[in-house]
Amino acid sequence: MISSELPLRYKYPLLKARPQGRAWAFLPCTLFPHLAPTSHRHLVDRQGHGYNGALPNGDRGRRKSRFALYKRPKANGVKPSTVHVISTPQASKAISCKGQHSISYTLSRNQTVVVEYTHDKDTDMFQVGRSTESPIDFVVTDTISGSQNNDEAQITQSTISRFACRIVCDRNEPYTARIFAAGFDSSKNIFLGEKAAKWKNPDGHMDGLTTNGVLVMHPRGGFTEESQPGIWREISVCGDVYTLRETRSAQQRGKLVESETNVLQDGSLIDLCGATLLWRTADGLFHTPTQKHIEALRQEINAARPQCPVGLNTLAFPSINRKEVVEEKQPWAYLSCGHVHGYHDWGHRSDTEANERECPMCRTVGPYVPLWLGCEAGFYVDAGPPTHAFTPCGHVCSEKSAKYWSQIPLPHGTHAFHAACPFCATQLVGEQNCIKLIFQGPVD
Repeated sequence: MISSELPLRYKYPLLKARPQGRAWAFLPCTLFPHLAPTSHRHLVDRQGHGYNGALPNGDRGRRKSRFALYKRPKANGVKPSTVHVISTPQASKAISCKGQHSISYTLSRNQTVVVEYTHDKDTDMFQVGRSTESPIDFVVTDTISGSQNNDEAQITQSTISRFACRIVCDRNEPYTARIFAAGFDSSKNIFLGEKAAKWKNPDGHMDGLTTNGVLVMHPRGGFTEESQPGIWREISVCGDVYTLRETRSAQQRGKLVESETNVLQDGSLIDLCGATLLWRTADGLFHTPTQKHIEALRQEINAARPQCPVGLNTLAFPSINRKEVVEEKQPWAYLSCGHVHGYHDWGHRSDTEANERECPMCRTVGPYVPLWLGCEAGFYVDAGPPTHAFTPCGHVCSEKSAKYWSQIPLPHGTHAFHAACPFCATQLVGEQNCIKLIFQGPVD
């Protein structure tokens, strides 16, 4: 399947965030990488994790479910230059106020190491974080699981850093993109206080980790039908790769993984402790199904006139633009067996949960939910027909896409991992985390 929606000039990789199909924060957001000659990559925000292709109030300004990283008219990248060892807070402040980018490592009350950064004409820098201040290019907020409502989600204080990370893209081929923990604030500074994990490397340069960390997972085999989950790693402020800490904010860093780098690949996941982003490259998106393709699949299913095996009424997936209100003809499924029906209010047994019903076809008892087509094209690993549904949310996509996301352990909170639906961020359950759907064709 070749995308007809991606302009030929798009040569750089893209980054997606978790809401499906954007530059990323966790699965509901996507980042699409650098596209050449005028763009970099695409990010899809999985923060969009629960938003199935769009944020609840729509994509606005720098807060979107997906971001495209374009080559800037003028390079804004920076690289390390002068290192200062300071013994007084006043001297440290004087250096930080010079108008240059800098990173300050506070070792004690009487000692701070300040690393000045100078302009790099060969790179573009993009910053991601919760802050709405101007240095942040892509504003991300905590992912709201499909099993939560907005009121429940707002009770918890955000764990996403205001200046979470920065992505640096080469302006020349092959347009390599690298990720670094922490972003520069409005004063062009990054501060690592006394309590932050930091150290001096054998070669003498300082490095450190942010409070809740920036985690990255590169899929094995690329982002394709044959992809397998990779291993989650933590990225340092200077871009080195480490094994995970015991807990997200532990003082002790993990072990350096010298064989791995901070270079983003098609399908890389970036977790900011509250939002997960999916990074897609321009080449990867070129071979990814488009929104038009997904719409064509929806129409093809509906044209086959699937029927409720009991009521014999014709079922139809609703328009992709109407994905919040359950419609009269919308298909429902028993997620323990996969049988697809129309909606009905019978079959509930007193000894089962409120949302569980007994399937009239095979007598299996399990969740009974409406089916929704997964709208974020960037989350699909192939262009296959939508035959499988995630459990327990009912989002539908291709078999290989469902099985891929069903085996991805996504960070949850400060220490847990679990598989989640890429379209709504709901934690998956069941033996396989997804189920093959069984449709009945028209009797006539």
